[in-house]
Amino acid sequence: MAASMSPEERSLCEKYSRAITLSEVESRKDPENDPFCSKYKARELLKEIHSTLRNLYAGEHDTDEGDGEQPLDGAEGELGGSACSGDSPAGLQAARLGVIEYHLGLNHVETEELSAGEEHLMNCIKLLDKYTISQENISVFIQARNQLGILWAGRDEIEKAQGFLETAESLYIRYMKEDGQPPMDLSDFFLAEEEKLSEQERTKRFEMAHTYTLYYLAQVYKNLEQFEKAGRYCHTTLQRQLEFNHFVPLEWAINAATLSQYYITKSCYMEGRHCLAAALVVAGLAGDVPSEAAAQESETESEKREQLRQKRAEIARCWIKYCLNLLQDAKKLLEDNIGELDVERQVEQKARRREQEEEKEKGLKSAILFGSSDTYDSILALEEKVSCIYPLDFEEARAIFLVGQNYVNEAKEYFEMDGHVTDHIEVLQDHSALFKALSFFEEDCERRCKMHKRRIDMLEPICLDLNAQYYLLICRQLQFELAETYYEMMDLKLVVANKQDELDAHTIKKFNHLCMSSIKYYKMFLDSVKTPDGKFPDKLEDDVLRPALVAKFRIARLYSRIISPDSGKQLENLNKSLECYCFVVEYCERNPEAKKAVETELELSEEMSGLLPLKIERLKMKMVSSN
Repeated sequence: MAASMSPEERSLCEKYSRAITLSEVESRKDPENDPFCSKYKARELLKEIHSTLRNLYAGEHDTDEGDGEQPLDGAEGELGGSACSGDSPAGLQAARLGVIEYHLGLNHVETEELSAGEEHLMNCIKLLDKYTISQENISVFIQARNQLGILWAGRDEIEKAQGFLETAESLYIRYMKEDGQPPMDLSDFFLAEEEKLSEQERTKRFEMAHTYTLYYLAQVYKNLEQFEKAGRYCHTTLQRQLEFNHFVPLEWAINAATLSQYYITKSCYMEGRHCLAAALVVAGLAGDVPSEAAAQESETESEKREQLRQKRAEIARCWIKYCLNLLQDAKKLLEDNIGELDVERQVEQKARRREQEEEKEKGLKSAILFGSSDTYDSILALEEKVSCIYPLDFEEARAIFLVGQNYVNEAKEYFEMDGHVTDHIEVLQDHSALFKALSFFEEDCERRCKMHKRRIDMLEPICLDLNAQYYLLICRQLQFELAETYYEMMDLKLVVANKQDELDAHTIKKFNHLCMSSIKYYKMFLDSVKTPDGKFPDKLEDDVLRPALVAKFRIARLYSRIISPDSGKQLENLNKSLECYCFVVEYCERNPEAKKAVETELELSEEMSGLLPLKIERLKMKMVSSN
């Protein structure tokens, strides 16, 4: 401490320094049976400082504040409403006292005494609200409101949290517009002149406080379901963390990857790709994954290996979603009313795409870029490996598919079946969906069938081995997807068959196998929704209503498609088909609210319920006449 400081001032500074050390450093070593002992010691020191400063403040500030034992209750008004300036002696003492009120509030919150913490934080705000914003008080103004925002968000009082945080944001904007000089940091009030922070460090800490404001606001807007605003604030937060070099690489990377998923849902693929590329580059700053041998020798290395592998696998999964959604959105853009590729639309989109996308990319690049000069080139290099525009033909789609498939393989290295059952299966389902999306762009029916066969090969073994008692929802998903996949293959084989003059025995056998396999998995799905005594429920739950009725409808169609030279077998299959069509019709008659869920299927079921009996009668008559 400087020799010019009075003994009393020196004592205050030493107590403050000790309180901060206790609270921020020594508290980490507190025993489990007394987790707040250092925080309590810090509180006592802060109380002593508070008492001394309050007496000084009361002596210098001629207001009716009550006796020294009462909380400071200044009227809460708009900042700047007082004649006192922030750098007046009274204003400076108020700012010092406000800093201690802030620390006491934070101390109580950290020791789970929320009401007391709120009281001290509000005392801080009320005390400083009497003065115009200035270099002395702006930092504590903002940080007190940040803490109150966190406190009320923790109580699920999101609107109250929003109010404090939005005020903190507006205070920052106003200060930067009216002053903009590096403000005093909270610690500066209790340091000798020569020990005070540099302007650069003050700026960094002040900007960091504002970054926290934006971060908390992003969470608030997310909870209020203002997702576009939440995404914008999250993006700004990530930009500022990089700009001021205040981030933990893996944490930042996961947040950026998570933000990419928001952009993907909005079909903003350039922004999503940039977030994911930045996530990979920043995650790389955390270092290389330790070898398995190193992990076995050291617990620290083992923890690091696990964390790095997990986070990078999570980023890989976000990349998979990026590629999958890009392919699926392109499919929606190009498909006709029966879900097939519309060639005219494809030609039209190719003609207009290039010009539009180039203009869009130029306009947005400057607004969304992450990274510094050290990382920017690496981020751009990753971006160039995958397109952010809709693929319009098979080759473009295949390039995106291959990127997605590489990330599938990377994710599976960590999310193995042994220990990560649900995650492993979800990755496989995404892999299957990538093949399905790619198949849309393939014109050759046989090659499309092979893509669907790959889906079956990856999902069928797991579906048959998985215990439905523990993984009912996943089993249902797999059963329905396998049924649909076999169904799509059947439709494709039907297209091929219709081009042939005569079907050979092998083609018929293959076609019938696809029909029966689809029926098998649809039935497995339907069995899973039955009651314990094996009966179909009178009323289906909302989550299985449409899938169950669609399954019945498709089983009906599949039975009618089976090729058999045996008239008796044909009659049996047609009766089974009629039974399923009638089931859909009768269920919707008993439960009229179900009609909206299956409008198309219901209309066709009603039609077939009228036509099939005639076909069945004709077949019966033919059988009688042939005998």
